[in-house]
Amino acid sequence: MRAFVAIAIPDPVVHALETVQQALPVGRAVDPDQLHLTLAFLGEQPLERLEAAHEALEEIALPAFELRLRGLGLFDEHRRPATLWAGVADDGALRGLRARVLGALHAAGLSLERRRFRPHVTLARLSALSAVEEERLAQFLGRWESFPSPPFTVRGFGLWRSTLRPSGAIHEELAHYPLV
Repeated sequence: MRAFVAIAIPDPVVHALETVQQALPVGRAVDPDQLHLTLAFLGEQPLERLEAAHEALEEIALPAFELRLRGLGLFDEHRRPATLWAGVADDGALRGLRARVLGALHAAGLSLERRRFRPHVTLARLSALSAVEEERLAQFLGRWESFPSPPFTVRGFGLWRSTLRPSGAIHEELAHYPLV
């Protein structure tokens, strides 16, 4: 099963992100119901490993914390814009949670791909933009770079299943882990 650990985005923040998505002049917006902030991507895992991960994640006890999304950015692929994302304003507590999640997953026997953590919420997929579309995207980024996003309290995180479809991935929360 393809899985990941993530924080769900609450409705007021989703609505702010939808406003940004609706203004996007190019690309394919991610379904607002699928917006999340990934803490760890697990990839394809057998059910037994996911059960071990679940048991380890249940042991995490951290306080809830406030988070705010701020700024837009692009992930490039072959020097071409491929993904539009919203970043995180202050991620100290978020990085602490991620470190605990990674420790729990490692203790459960999962070996994860090592990659730099750039906390973000993916807003849209971009593919093969023309020069005109790249210019429209640059203008959009200039206007929306400081989009207003309300702060929210992260009260928990979850273990999610990801099913790939031609229209985009479908994510389903399998288990939720509250923060105290």
